[in-house]
Amino acid sequence: MTQQPLPRYRSASASRSSASPPHDYKAIRPFWLGRLLYSISFKRRLWLTFVLLITVGLASVGTIAYLIAASEIQRTALQASRDTVNQSAQIVSERMKNIGTAVRALMFSDAFQDMMLDVQRGDRDGYYKWLSLLQPAFSQVKFNDSIIHSMLIATPIGDFYPTSNVRSAGASFYESGLYAEFKAQGRGFWTSGHADPLFKDGERVVSLVAEGVLDVSDHMRTLDVFVVVNVRESDLVDLFMDSLSRGDNAYAFLDSAGGRVASAATADAAYDFMNDPGFGARLTPATSGDFFYRHHGDDYLVNFSRLPVKEEWMIVGVQSKAKLLAKLSGIKRATIAVVAGFVLLSLVIANRLTYVLLRPLFQLQRVMKRVEENDLAVRYESPYMDEVTQVGFRFNRMLEEIGQLIDDVKSRERDKRRAEFKALTAQMDPHFFYNTLHTIHCKSVLGENEDVSKMILALSHMFQLSLSGGRERITLREELEHVGNYVAIQQKSYERLFRCRIEADPEALDCLVPKIMLQPLVENSILHGFSDRGEGGDIRVIAELGEDALLLTVEDNGSGFDPAKVRERMANPPSGKHGYALRNIAQRLQLFYGEEGAAFRLEHTESGGARITLRLPREEGGVNDEAGENRAHVRD
Repeated sequence: MTQQPLPRYRSASASRSSASPPHDYKAIRPFWLGRLLYSISFKRRLWLTFVLLITVGLASVGTIAYLIAASEIQRTALQASRDTVNQSAQIVSERMKNIGTAVRALMFSDAFQDMMLDVQRGDRDGYYKWLSLLQPAFSQVKFNDSIIHSMLIATPIGDFYPTSNVRSAGASFYESGLYAEFKAQGRGFWTSGHADPLFKDGERVVSLVAEGVLDVSDHMRTLDVFVVVNVRESDLVDLFMDSLSRGDNAYAFLDSAGGRVASAATADAAYDFMNDPGFGARLTPATSGDFFYRHHGDDYLVNFSRLPVKEEWMIVGVQSKAKLLAKLSGIKRATIAVVAGFVLLSLVIANRLTYVLLRPLFQLQRVMKRVEENDLAVRYESPYMDEVTQVGFRFNRMLEEIGQLIDDVKSRERDKRRAEFKALTAQMDPHFFYNTLHTIHCKSVLGENEDVSKMILALSHMFQLSLSGGRERITLREELEHVGNYVAIQQKSYERLFRCRIEADPEALDCLVPKIMLQPLVENSILHGFSDRGEGGDIRVIAELGEDALLLTVEDNGSGFDPAKVRERMANPPSGKHGYALRNIAQRLQLFYGEEGAAFRLEHTESGGARITLRLPREEGGVNDEAGENRAHVRD
């Protein structure tokens, strides 16, 4: 039987959780829909796969066809609407331009220029003569453009207008809003629709206000004379509506701020959003354009075109997208019917097909269920030679090896963890022993026999506690005694360099701890914390007992360290023989208690020294605590 190499585990906790899925599997676990899918049987999944493939295929074809048709209809409707709106804007602009041309022709007529000379002289005597002589000019202007409703020439010597219109008495142009707006703009302008304030019929009109000029001596002079041409609002609306398709479309004559230039009753209340400020904000300064506007959950196709003669005005067309695509409802209904029919057919076919395909798999499932019930003698049998059968035969071979493999894994893992722990525990710095023996030799030569005796006795106790009868854990009392022997030796080697205080809760002395945990921390303070001084060092070893934890702290008043750099060196150890003490302790804690069982904290003291705190689980025992000694072995 071929032996497979065993996996390496980093800690005892990893070994204890080997039966559960690895952490990386959990990290890539699918979202809730995936978990729901994998919670049902494979037969149901295969059945759903067939149904979904057919459904998605048919739905995709129908949806794509629908979208292509909808896009083409939308593009065609948009182009048609854009063309008609642009055409209407061009027609209205041409008529407005013609009116402006007619006004300029009126200004340069002989009757107008002669009248302007009287205005220049302030002569009011010829008023009725000029009123009579200007009538043919008025008639000619109105004849050239039939949408002109009324005209007025306002002058300081009197108002001139067609006699067919009835002037409102007392309504002076110079006191009207038209004059105020001209003064504000400083140039001629077209007004939006308003009630005519100058003539009695009060018709709603769109007005052109222009300043009259006197053509003398090759230059123009203005004499506070104004020409007002009123175009009936309804005629102007009919002018651009004649070239627009009606149907479900709505049109409006707006200015740049979204206000109405002329009222066009072409739509019902569903299109009242054209009065919204948000709608007006979408009308960009471009000459023409289009966009989709959403109102009360419905989409509307909007296109607009500005008038070349007056860019502040534009004609806007609006069309409901739902009504535009209503003709596609037949295609949509047919697609849904076909998809539904084939889905029903696929339900029947998929159910029978999945049963035939999964019959060998069901047999293998039954065998595995018996193995789950600890029946390792069961075997998979099948007359077929498909892939499921091959998996079943390999499953049979796996059953033949699994029992022995389980025993081998447990035994090897237990031996491996015990060996790793003992190897880490045995990592003692040989320089300490060399230096200690050298110090003993020197003191014996100098005749300091009492110090030699104390050092030899302390060293003997250190060896005795280090071995500790093969135990991997000892009581805190023994661990502190080990530290005391080490400190006694070092104080003889480094006289006056430091002093050490050990403070421990009496209740904590019988707690079990991994051996040789505190001595490396004290050694770290002596060798690194006091490396730049000759005396005055102070080391404190503190043992505190909490409700469920034992806190062991070693702190000094030495030169301190950078906790971040120390953690980096522990995670990425440099080559060489130095700096392994803290990493050794961290590794042993991980092997003994797992990733979360113990804590290792590095920080500064208030004096700038170093403080290292170990947080261990509270486990009380005693010197002869057999249960504790058994627990000291690395857990499987």
